[in-house]
Amino acid sequence: MGEAEKIQKSAFYVSLSKDGITTKQESDNISEIVGYLHEDALEWMDFTVDNINEDSFVIATSLKFSLQLVASVLSDRYSSYEDLDTELGLMLPAVRVDQFDVIVYPLLIFIRKNLIITIHPKGVVRLQKIYRYADIFMKKIRQDLPWNDKLTILLTRIIDENNQKNFNGLRMIEEEGDELGKYMVDPKAPRAEIGNDIYKMKHALITYLNTLWASWDVINSLRYGDAETITDNQKLLQRIGILGDDINRQIALSEHMSEVLASGLEVLQTIYNNQLQMLNNRLAFVATWLAVLATAGLVPNTLATIFGIGKINDLIDWPWILTILIISTIVCTYSIYLLFKRKNWMPPKVEC
Repeated sequence: MGEAEKIQKSAFYVSLSKDGITTKQESDNISEIVGYLHEDALEWMDFTVDNINEDSFVIATSLKFSLQLVASVLSDRYSSYEDLDTELGLMLPAVRVDQFDVIVYPLLIFIRKNLIITIHPKGVVRLQKIYRYADIFMKKIRQDLPWNDKLTILLTRIIDENNQKNFNGLRMIEEEGDELGKYMVDPKAPRAEIGNDIYKMKHALITYLNTLWASWDVINSLRYGDAETITDNQKLLQRIGILGDDINRQIALSEHMSEVLASGLEVLQTIYNNQLQMLNNRLAFVATWLAVLATAGLVPNTLATIFGIGKINDLIDWPWILTILIISTIVCTYSIYLLFKRKNWMPPKVEC
């Protein structure tokens, strides 16, 4: 775990009053943060929980959100969008990447007049950076703006921070992919392990792409401002559109990485096939020459057998026998070689 995870509190709260005064609190006691609710100012509460399915019901209902909204948001896997007129519920994927292991956590966002709450598991750090500057950020929000404009500005900032953390996952996958590339070019690397690592990288990219598309679905639902809790101001809605454009660029980068991975697989398969072909050529080369030598040795072997007969052995001197055997071996070997070459039965020369 990083240092940010070790010092993170379980809950924090920030508000902007009608007089332009900001309040910021953090605590490990979730009930204490819930008690800060005033409903007459722009407020944001963030909660880090152990069990997202159980704790989100307790927290949301204690802050007067409906059970129907919470249940509907939790019903989907990666993302969801539920508008109940006076309240809005969102789920966005919060990605954490460890080598080729892509873990997707839910980030729940519940919105009603003057209030935004965010809930996420302890396994992922999301909004610490926003909270650090939340009071400064909120002071910059104009007091004369409608309440849904203020909520939209704050919501856009929260979604953008989550997206940026998610985008870091692609960089990590790229770094691991570069290490895999170095491993792939090693001729001594086990092919079975390379194949397993390539599958992990492909699976990581697919999971990451799924989370990007899930985020884009939610942002696409927000960008037209149909929900009552979202602004109708076109300039503010353009900010949401920019978030969608950022996700589209990340999708394009991820798809490009998939194409690069596919080309790498083709190169690896070509190298592997070439290695098999070289091995087959070596075996064919050895087998052909063994056939030449075996065939060429039949005549000398027959002559040696004949000369081994006792009576013939008495008639012929050994020097003549040896000379005949050597000459016959050379002549037969060369004759068989010429025959194989003329018939194109000789394998190509193998270069090591």
